[in-house]
Amino acid sequence: MGNKVVYKGFTLIDGTGADALDNAYLVVEDKRILQVGSLSEYIQGEDDEVVDLTGKTVMPGLINSHVHIVMEPVGDPNSILINESPYKTVLRGANNLKKHLYSGTTFFRDLGGYDYIDLVLRDAVNEGLIEGAEFLASGKVVTMTGGHGWIMGREADGVEETRKAAREQLKAGADVIKIMATGGVMTKGVEPGSPQLSMEEMKAAVDEAHKAGKLTATHAQGTTGIKNAVLAGIDSVEHGIFLDDEVIQMMLDKGTYLVPTLVAPYFIVKYGVENGVPQYAVDKSKYVMDYHNESFRKAYKAGVKIAMGTDSGTPFNQHGGAPWELKLMVENGMTPMEAITASTKNSADCLGILNSYGTLEAGKFADFIVLNDNPLVNLDTLFDVENVYKLGKKVK
Repeated sequence: MGNKVVYKGFTLIDGTGADALDNAYLVVEDKRILQVGSLSEYIQGEDDEVVDLTGKTVMPGLINSHVHIVMEPVGDPNSILINESPYKTVLRGANNLKKHLYSGTTFFRDLGGYDYIDLVLRDAVNEGLIEGAEFLASGKVVTMTGGHGWIMGREADGVEETRKAAREQLKAGADVIKIMATGGVMTKGVEPGSPQLSMEEMKAAVDEAHKAGKLTATHAQGTTGIKNAVLAGIDSVEHGIFLDDEVIQMMLDKGTYLVPTLVAPYFIVKYGVENGVPQYAVDKSKYVMDYHNESFRKAYKAGVKIAMGTDSGTPFNQHGGAPWELKLMVENGMTPMEAITASTKNSADCLGILNSYGTLEAGKFADFIVLNDNPLVNLDTLFDVENVYKLGKKVK
C-alpha cells in the first residue's frame, strides 16, 4: 500500500454540483481518493501524513473536452504543422502537455492530431515517459475530400470509405472518432455553415466507433450539418454555432453533448490579421461569434448537456487557457458552479471517464487543484492555481 495523505481545512467544491463544503478533508492513498467529507467526521490515524490547506479551496482538476495538443496557437497553426519535422512536433506537443497540467487541466480530449503523433504522446504520458495531463486521442479526423481539417485528416467519400476511415483510426489506437459534419473557420475556401459529410456517411463511422465501445465527436457549425450528425448518432457536437430549436430538441432527446468552445472565435477576432491570423479566418469568426453565443444561451436554457472545451491550439487559444472558456460560459448565462460542473463532471461524462475522474468522490483518482480563492466568488482565481495534484502526486 502507498502512503496515506490527509488534506484538511479547505473549502471543497467536489464537482458534482453540490454546494461547497467548508472545513473539509480529503484522504488520498495509492492515486485514489479514500475518503472525503466534513473534517468534523474524520478520525485521524497516528501515522497519517497531514497537509493543512486552511483558507484554500480544493476542486477537481479541469477536464478540457476539445484540444489540439500538437497545434501551436499562433496566427496560422497549420503552416507550422505542415512545414516542421515530425520530431519537432513531438517536442512541441510534449511542451504543450505541461502547460495544460501546470495550469490545472488534469485530463483532456484531443480532437485532431497530425500523423498519429497525438497517440504517441498519449501513450508516453500513460507510461510515465513525459509529464502531462492524461488524455484521450482521436488520431486523424474523418473529413470529406477537401473538407474542413483535410490538412491533418483522413479524407473519405461515401459510406464505405468513411466506415474504413473510422476503422483505420480504431486500428491505430484512437480512443474517440472525430467526424467533420460541416465547414469551419480555419480551412481556407470552406464555409462554416455548409454541410459536408452526409448523415449516412457519418453514421457508418459512428457505428464503427460504437461497435468498438468508443465514443464519437463532430466538428459541426451549421444547422443542417449538426442535425445530420445528431441523426447519425454522434455523442458530442463541437462548436454548435448555428443551433435552432429543432436541433436543440433533437440533442435533448438523444442526450447529445454540446462542447461550445466559445473562446475559439473570440481569440481569432481579438488578435486579428495584425497578429498573423489569416484574413479569411478573421472574417468568418466575426460573422459567427454572435450566433455562437446566442446558440450557447439557447442550448443552456433548454437543458442541453454541456461540457467544457476550448479548441486549444487554434490561433492565440493557449494550451492551459481553459479558465477563459469558463468566463465566457458565465458571461453567457451559466452560474460559476454550473461552469465548474461543466468543466469537471460533465466533461468526464462526455469523455466516458466519469467512473474514475471528474468529481472528488471516494474511489476516484485524486486529480485536484488547490486555489487561493473561492472560484464561486472569484472565477479569476483559476488563472493562478496554487497547486495541482495528478493521481495523488503534487506536480505544481
